[in-house]
Amino acid sequence: MKKYCVVTTACDKLEIANKIIDTLLKKRLVSCCQMSKIESSYWWKGEIVKEPEFFIQMKTKKDLFKEVEKEILSVHDYDTCEIISYDIDEGNDKFLKWIEDETK
Repeated sequence: MKKYCVVTTACDKLEIANKIIDTLLKKRLVSCCQMSKIESSYWWKGEIVKEPEFFIQMKTKKDLFKEVEKEILSVHDYDTCEIISYDIDEGNDKFLKWIEDETK
């Protein structure tokens, strides 16, 4: 089983994106976060929607995913928010150790 993962989410408010990032970092549930402004297109309630969003990518341990998910849901204001985990199959040993050392 893979030990580390990348978790992603997106939201439409910078304030909420920063609160998600700050909460997860302060609780040491993630080692780092990257945030990018993106344009999202998706189906919502029978219509295609195009909206600017903030995409957040976070590195963590797989066994912390449920805690990360719980914290994101406690802050996020979407009815149905993306919270997806991708396994890190391989990575630089020093970087993976850094994830290990910087998360609880």
